[in-house]
Amino acid sequence: MMTNWERLRPVAMPALALCATWMTGCTTYVTTQVTAFSQWSGSDATRTYAFTRSPDQQNSIEQATYEQIVASELDAHSFKQVSEGRAHYFVGLMYSMRGDMVTVTQPAYYANPWPGPYWRPINPWLGPYNYSSAYVSESYPVYTHTLGIRITERESGEEVYQVTANNTTEDPSLVGAMPFLARSALTGFPLSNGVVRTVRIPADGSGAPNEVTVKQPPTAVPALKAGSAGSAGTTAASPQ
Repeated sequence: MMTNWERLRPVAMPALALCATWMTGCTTYVTTQVTAFSQWSGSDATRTYAFTRSPDQQNSIEQATYEQIVASELDAHSFKQVSEGRAHYFVGLMYSMRGDMVTVTQPAYYANPWPGPYWRPINPWLGPYNYSSAYVSESYPVYTHTLGIRITERESGEEVYQVTANNTTEDPSLVGAMPFLARSALTGFPLSNGVVRTVRIPADGSGAPNEVTVKQPPTAVPALKAGSAGSAGTTAASPQ
């Protein structure tokens, strides 16, 4: 007498092989939310810049590391890093990491070996058992990483571009998240004023960002005219 598995094997094996192939080819992504405020009007000829640092960032190896990552992304948008005296723009960075606990509730299935009104006589995977479900909650830590990039004109001190990128992962490493934050923050530069964008980048870092979703505010945000932005440092959350 053939068992249930022997009856279904000719059908199940090709399906399992296809599933394994599909899972192997899957790509995981790091998803980042980006918010930009802009009155950008610069041309390629004026895209010279120098990094500026807050007092807490002076002589910081961590700061220098993040500046190199951001500089690489700025270079892709025709920016050229020069000395402070020759720079048309100053670029300031703000970054942070915050830990939280997330609780997920999901069904859990338990086997009952005794036949009952819901007994299933044929189940090649689990056998002829009764299954009932209950809900269990599990908590685990997640970490939100943030990068803010602020561009101001050197001579006037006016802020011309501010962008903030946030992503949440199970990895507490800010330096590990920084390449994704920097690339997401500057994807599509310069964004329009008040745009919120979702950027997905392959977790292995290969390839260009894809499936970029732009969300416009419920009420259209007007483009800012030159000189209408507040002076540098007026917003506490702005990158220093």
